[in-house]
Amino acid sequence: MEITEVRIKLMEDNNERLLAFCSITFDDAFVIRDLKIIEGAKGSFVAMPSRKLTDRCQQCGCKNHLRARYCNQCGQKLDEDRATRDADGRAKLHADIAHPINSACREVVQSAIIKAYQEERERSKQPGYVSSYDDMDDGPESYSNLIGDLNATKRAHSDGYRAHGAHSSRGAHSMRQPSEHESPAPVASREDDPTGQFGAGIL
Repeated sequence: MEITEVRIKLMEDNNERLLAFCSITFDDAFVIRDLKIIEGAKGSFVAMPSRKLTDRCQQCGCKNHLRARYCNQCGQKLDEDRATRDADGRAKLHADIAHPINSACREVVQSAIIKAYQEERERSKQPGYVSSYDDMDDGPESYSNLIGDLNATKRAHSDGYRAHGAHSSRGAHSMRQPSEHESPAPVASREDDPTGQFGAGIL
């Protein structure tokens, strides 16, 4: 598997430890987003995308983040020291969603990201700089392209789909209310519909 692209979103200078967000693409086919570049005690390192760990309240069973002091559901006071700890005694509050499974892979990923981060910092000093990370994460365009691709694939691989025709014009709704001497107009039901088309004859 080859790293084919790394995109970086630099953070403002007032973010002391968080230097940047990044995404990494493998083989021009698979992307992982929301990796973080963090300034640590021994230099910059890459943190994988993660989720907050939770546990359940002993009283009501509601899930709460491990940093929560009280249950979000019932208000029960929670044990503040309930998180498991690593070998250094630090509480484990997050779990990686995606991560390398050996040190060699981690080194390859981290080296590529740190190199791209340094190059992005140099680019950011040029006039008219725009982050490439923002371009890739343009939501509406990305989703419309994805949906178009899915629809094209569906049409190419299926015989049972047909295009949905345009709706016929229906005219304006009448706002006139029946008088006290008039009976309201009967409402058509599926059983009364001789054509078998739902809604036919209502208007």
